[in-house]
Amino acid sequence: MAECCHHKLKARTAEEKQKLNSRLNRIIGQLGGVKKMIEQDCYCDDVLIQLAAIDKAVKSLAAVVLEAHMHSCLIENIQSGNVAVVDEIVDLFKRFQ
Repeated sequence: MAECCHHKLKARTAEEKQKLNSRLNRIIGQLGGVKKMIEQDCYCDDVLIQLAAIDKAVKSLAAVVLEAHMHSCLIENIQSGNVAVVDEIVDLFKRFQ
């Protein structure tokens, strides 16, 4: 299993991975569409509308990951006595602003 940048791992079910990967693939497809629009000299408004949709999709994906994190990792850490994880959550919320 590959390690993440902070050397912490989060086991996800096959269903969770599939749902996250589906969202990611959709976002990747949208980005490819924007690239094609730029190559085809599409009108700026049309490109910006697609970029806004991508932004919304990324934020939605982040919200799903954050929710899962709070319902699993956060609870597990607090139950095991690691209350420092609360600071981690506070930092995450600051990044979302």
